[in-house]
Amino acid sequence: MPNWNPIQYEKFLKDRTQPAIDLANRLEEFAPNSILDLGCGPGNSTKVLKDEFPTAKIIGADNSDEMLEKAKGLYPDIEFINLDANGDLHEVNEKFDIVFSNACIQWLPNHNELLPKLMTLLKPNGILAIQIPMQREHPVHIIINELVNTTKWNDKITPRQYNNLTTEEYFDVLSHISNDFEIWETTYCHRMPSYESIIEWYKGTGLRPYLEQLTESDADDFINDVYNEIKQRYKIQRNGEILFRFPRLFFMVRKT
Repeated sequence: MPNWNPIQYEKFLKDRTQPAIDLANRLEEFAPNSILDLGCGPGNSTKVLKDEFPTAKIIGADNSDEMLEKAKGLYPDIEFINLDANGDLHEVNEKFDIVFSNACIQWLPNHNELLPKLMTLLKPNGILAIQIPMQREHPVHIIINELVNTTKWNDKITPRQYNNLTTEEYFDVLSHISNDFEIWETTYCHRMPSYESIIEWYKGTGLRPYLEQLTESDADDFINDVYNEIKQRYKIQRNGEILFRFPRLFFMVRKT
């Protein structure tokens, strides 16, 4: 996983947080007493859960010290712990009514094995609630992958293997671990002020695994190539803004 820069990530925090708000709203009817926010980042999703369920015990978990330091500073009244969701979850000594994860598990491999493992963190009838960016379908990820495979870059950058399954594959995994689940897709239409703002968004997340393989000079050159492709594929709207579509997959599965 990449090293995380909370300052870069927070540049579009409102837009990044909206899927967490939408997923939390779908959980209102469950009235949980305990929630684990897996991959909490700088704590924005954990704060959403705290606002939605003020009487519940809520723990934010991440394996980035930088993100956890930021979260603890912003929300000192919330408990945060260091936890590698891809590691041994037996170190988690309690079970939860809800295990929540907003834009995290796309960084983790083997979702066929990961999702059943996450279910072990739930109490009986507990809910696993997940949101994942649909990276393979996002135009910027398509641009990045095309560039990585060009002659200019293929000897400098190792292509990233996406961990995400298809929607149909997730359906099969969920139906194997529970007979009570929901799965849906939402495309968010973000208003971006410029092409540069799209680059800044991705420098905080999707570009990081590629840029970390390059020298500073090559990283600037690669960003410039991405920028030029974005200009070709995204048109400017009448008001000067750019319509930036971002598809995301959601699912909720009950431990039965």
